[in-house]
Amino acid sequence: MGEDSPDGFRVEPVVVRVATRQRQALVCVPTAPPPAAGWTLVLAYHGGRSHPETMRHFSGLDVLAATGRALVCYPAGTGTRESMLTWNGGNCCGEARDGDADDVGFARELVALLGRRYPIDRRRIHATGMSNGAMMAYRLAAEAADVVAAIAPVAGPLALESIRPSRPVPVLHFHGSLDQFTPLAGGVGRRSVTRTFHRGIHDGLLEWVRVNGLAGEPAREPVPCADDGITIERVAWGAGSAAEVILYEITGGGHTWPGRVPDSFYLGPSALSFDANPIIADFFARHPLP
Repeated sequence: MGEDSPDGFRVEPVVVRVATRQRQALVCVPTAPPPAAGWTLVLAYHGGRSHPETMRHFSGLDVLAATGRALVCYPAGTGTRESMLTWNGGNCCGEARDGDADDVGFARELVALLGRRYPIDRRRIHATGMSNGAMMAYRLAAEAADVVAAIAPVAGPLALESIRPSRPVPVLHFHGSLDQFTPLAGGVGRRSVTRTFHRGIHDGLLEWVRVNGLAGEPAREPVPCADDGITIERVAWGAGSAAEVILYEITGGGHTWPGRVPDSFYLGPSALSFDANPIIADFFARHPLP
């Protein structure tokens, strides 16, 4: 049974069998009628040592279901503790990486099941995620570009040594300069639990710029922000193209979701006046599968 909501959507659990494992997810289904081609599907990956319900609260992406813009699915990672799950995003993190969890296979099976259960536009399947979930979004773009049209990672780097996507994948990334878990410049974050050496954010994005066939210097422009001590710059390669790569670099921002109050002060400051969710929704709307 789904959980009724007065907010324009209902929440339903989903169980998917992948090899010998039972994998789970939560789906926020709009109560409004779907478009003629079906709903956009957004896969929203929680951070490391977290779970889907936390991601719902942390990101606020339920708003996309509430406004009828998308069916939002929050997959659950793996781990021995239900509240502390991780993703095999590459060189990170935890039990999912150590056990070589087939999280790309899970995504494929999950999308297939959702496509049978709900009216979904197969050209408009996208992925976003926080921290370790951002790494998972990157991995999907690299290894399942036939399924995922575009990605919007938040506060997590590309965690793969190399990438060879089957097609150019548009990328929208948000990152804070004061992130002490996945540092903007790369390396081991001061507050990192896993002590993983992370790739620099610019280095990973330049890898996508290369494989997407973009050239030249990026266009840079300031973005208005009303938060004290925080400034934002939009850095765009191939802006407006079908393969664009965009970074919102949040100077003074921490390991947070822009526009949302973080769960803990340990995560650092958040740009509360700068809401990432409508930017993500508009980016996804511009980039269906070709």
